[in-house]
Amino acid sequence: MRIEQIYTGCLSQGTYYIESGGEVAIIDPLREIKPYIEKVTEDKAVVKYIFETHFHADFVSGHITLSKETGAPIIYGPQAQTSFNAIIAEDGQEFKLGAITIVALHTPGHTLESTSYLLKDAQGKNHAIFSGDTLFLGDVGRPDLSQKAANMTQDQLAGMLYDSLRNKIMPLQDDVIVYPAHGAGSACGKNMSKETIGTLGIQKQTNYALRADMTKEEFVKEVTEGLMPPPSYFPLNVKMNKEGYEDIQKVLNQGTRKLSPAEFEILANETGAVILDVRHQSEFIQGHIPRSIFIGLDGSFAPWVGSLIGDVLQPILLVTPDGREEETVTRLSRVGFDNTLGCLDGGFKTWEQDNRVYDILTSITAETFKNRLTRNVQIFDVRKEIEYAAAHIINAHNTPLDFINKHFTEFPEEETFYVHCAGGYRSVIAASILKSRGIHNVVDIAGGFKDIKAVGVSITN
Repeated sequence: MRIEQIYTGCLSQGTYYIESGGEVAIIDPLREIKPYIEKVTEDKAVVKYIFETHFHADFVSGHITLSKETGAPIIYGPQAQTSFNAIIAEDGQEFKLGAITIVALHTPGHTLESTSYLLKDAQGKNHAIFSGDTLFLGDVGRPDLSQKAANMTQDQLAGMLYDSLRNKIMPLQDDVIVYPAHGAGSACGKNMSKETIGTLGIQKQTNYALRADMTKEEFVKEVTEGLMPPPSYFPLNVKMNKEGYEDIQKVLNQGTRKLSPAEFEILANETGAVILDVRHQSEFIQGHIPRSIFIGLDGSFAPWVGSLIGDVLQPILLVTPDGREEETVTRLSRVGFDNTLGCLDGGFKTWEQDNRVYDILTSITAETFKNRLTRNVQIFDVRKEIEYAAAHIINAHNTPLDFINKHFTEFPEEETFYVHCAGGYRSVIAASILKSRGIHNVVDIAGGFKDIKAVGVSITN
């Protein structure tokens, strides 16, 4: 038996590859299936099952493409309804894989169909549980994502989650290994650990939601407290996971088309496409196409695209670093953004060489900011509320990047103002969005709050 976690940091997501006796099961695969096919080929094995823990909201799964490629059935838990052929497992149903057994445990609460998969070894001993979004390390799944579809309140779903954890997962032995679907950084929970593999015994000791003396009322209150609104693209990803999606190769072929500056500009004007610049923030600051939006590939790229662009049908044109065109389109497709129309051939340097108009972003060091700081200076902190609450510049406004599109009217239209985040990535995203809306009196503070503290700017305690 071999279990391999294939972790994707951009999505904070874990896919699981399980092999026994030449048979393979894959749990929660990503959209691009090539890595799984390569592993199966290398192992001289066959894919027997494709398990889905639930209808994912934060990414588009590769279940449909993988099933077409391998002939393996897609398996969901009870109450799942799909537009494609799938096995809807019964609670407790067993699936043999080589010498081991995988048992479907219906664990509703995060969603109604949420199912964890218990792996029993060749001797029949409980070895591991693939807990999906039911149980994370340090947290449990948020119960508010499927309340409309379930015609239930988040409190009712949280009550179901309490029962699922207490009746199905917590009675398992302490040495059972927990393989969750996500780790820190995912919007599917609020208090996840940076660790991605643990044991159930440690979770019983340290996870706030698994306290032995916790009442259902306490659980509901604590699990639902402080939940941020889910990103707008979540329901669209759920729809694609239920109903199907475009073949990934077709998406790649269209999205990686190389366009001259003239073709690029004409297409942008004809389609209303968002121009998405995915280079490093330092390059974007020095020069970019007017009204383009920066979301750098080397940050939490896909989730920020999902949160800030929102509509997966929105046409997108790309400005990428050389050689990273396919990577960019692939990562967009992971969160359902399939309508990429092409890339600027040669990147931004081609735009410059064609003598086309470009824009820059004013960015200053924390030391320069300190020297400009007066009581009347307007500062916008685009970190999350919890970061701002921990410590912030005195008199700074908190406008989290997640919701900047709803609050852009709060920014001054003429007076110079300053934006910062923790380290300099999110503030450039925020500034690019503001500039795309015609607000050009924005100044970025490079290095963010980290550098601001280091130079001795007064902050709250």
